[in-house]
Amino acid sequence: MTKPENFPSQPAFSLCVYCGSRPGARPQYSQAAEAVGKWIAAHGGQLIYGGGRNGLMGVVADTCLAAGGRVVGIIPEALRAREWAHTGCTELHIVETMAERKQMMIAKADAFLALPGGIGTMEEMFEAWTLSTLGYQTKPVGLLNLQGYFDGLLAQLRHCGAEGFLSEAQRDALQVGENPATLCEALVDSGASRP
Repeated sequence: MTKPENFPSQPAFSLCVYCGSRPGARPQYSQAAEAVGKWIAAHGGQLIYGGGRNGLMGVVADTCLAAGGRVVGIIPEALRAREWAHTGCTELHIVETMAERKQMMIAKADAFLALPGGIGTMEEMFEAWTLSTLGYQTKPVGLLNLQGYFDGLLAQLRHCGAEGFLSEAQRDALQVGENPATLCEALVDSGASRP
């Protein structure tokens, strides 16, 4: 773990961001990752994320660092060994398994935000959301539906509800938005007010 000494020891909040290790097909995805990184830094928070240096993961981390924010990366040894780890993080935790990575991210965060990404992004977001709806944690979970990226997923969730597999309360526990700053603020505010 690396930890420079020039950062305050207590950030105002910790926002866990799940996002792609690829940049995606549209420039708006990277622009949103930049906006989230800047927002976290501007509001005295710290980014919790998967510790990678590629794709949207690298963009959100680099932007947060460049804006003076704290970045805590958590990455399994197998991925670090492939040289995917972002060695410029304020803190970089090397863990053994993906399960340990997810547990540490959940433990360190006050709220969770999913940006566009692939199966890893969705799997992590669904786990945080599931734990929230089951009462294992009370931290808010958000989904940034940028450029309609998650429209299909949201339609599937509505279908789950219509077919009796997802309650309205469960669905409402996932905060969905299209504006990065607005959604970040809503998640951090509801995370700060949780019991």
